[in-house]
Amino acid sequence: MVRKLIRITTLILILAGFAYAAISLGKNSTAAEVGDPAPDFTLEDMDGNMISLSDYRGTFVVLNFFASWCPPCREEAPELQVFEEQHGDQAKLLILDRAEPKVNVQEFIDEFNSTSTYLLDYNDSMAKPYGVRGQPETFFIDEEGIIRYHHIGPMTTEFMVDTVNMYRKTPLK
Repeated sequence: MVRKLIRITTLILILAGFAYAAISLGKNSTAAEVGDPAPDFTLEDMDGNMISLSDYRGTFVVLNFFASWCPPCREEAPELQVFEEQHGDQAKLLILDRAEPKVNVQEFIDEFNSTSTYLLDYNDSMAKPYGVRGQPETFFIDEEGIIRYHHIGPMTTEFMVDTVNMYRKTPLK
């Protein structure tokens, strides 16, 4: 009888734990999703200027989370540079580094001859608000600041252009 009571009590505690975890996960899920306003931030660029996402309200933004050591990030770097050269005057490409020293980012920029805007998130503070789990991950944010698409993995220039054109008010030239 005592054994049966212990089993029932244990089962109730386990089920209560699962219920609590499920409720907690739902309540604490603060990551922005497609259709939500993009979480604003202010981060340092490579020149020491403080840049906010809201500075680009009215402009289509491609926000790319990356790390210099990441093989897929290195794979897509030339594609991002082509996008920047061909369309950087029509859509803002912001590349957000995830918790690396500035010197590592500068070495990456030099290696790939990148002219994009790199932002330094020294303590990876923007991963949680955006729900970023790895890199590269990219958010396509419309002129009103709404996340229109979230892509996980490396991209080609063609993919970027097609995706921007799907959501931008006027197509890229």
